[in-house]
Amino acid sequence: MTFRTWCDRIPKTVELCSVELPGRGTRLQEPLFTRLTPLVEAIAPALLPYLDKPFAFFGHSMGAMICFELTRLLRLEYNISPVHLFVSGRRAPQIPDPKPPIHALPEALFIEELRRLNGTPEAVLENRELMEMLLPILRADFAVVETYTYINEPALECPITVFGGLQDREVDRENLEAWQEQTGAAFALQMFPGDHFFLNSAQAMLLESLGLSTNQWTILNNQYTP
Repeated sequence: MTFRTWCDRIPKTVELCSVELPGRGTRLQEPLFTRLTPLVEAIAPALLPYLDKPFAFFGHSMGAMICFELTRLLRLEYNISPVHLFVSGRRAPQIPDPKPPIHALPEALFIEELRRLNGTPEAVLENRELMEMLLPILRADFAVVETYTYINEPALECPITVFGGLQDREVDRENLEAWQEQTGAAFALQMFPGDHFFLNSAQAMLLESLGLSTNQWTILNNQYTP
């Protein structure tokens, strides 16, 4: 749902296909994933029928890790690759998390961490009934990220563009620049005003940059038909 309005802001030559994970929207009642590998292994075959044309991945925060590992799985299992990987608001996968995990914290402490991250509206945090529904989903998401173990593999062949927030206290510029180690092709980094959720606060700027980048990889891969 975060990406539902993006279609109106990106080049018409690009078809936007957003992935809805279990626990969201129409999939609210489906079992949640708490580990990254099984999640990526479930996504890959579902996406495969749509990957018969040039494609790129974009993921923010946990989504960045999903896109990265999905790209590696597609290379290994299906010998296909995106023409570009866009990752946002997430340190490079080879850098360990310096903070202790929070997914198993007692409820009050877990909610306080959510409040500190500034990604959940205060009205939602204070709504007991709504939080009872959301807490298992949020805990599962944090478990996916916090239990991730990086395995060294050859660098990707596709270019990587990284986006970050200038006021993001979770991911600094150095953590973002380290993504360059994950590609043997072109690399770019762009910072936007905002905290970890600049995806929302600087959406117009991000989409403008993403649109320009998308046009660039369309031109660079002009042997394909958009």
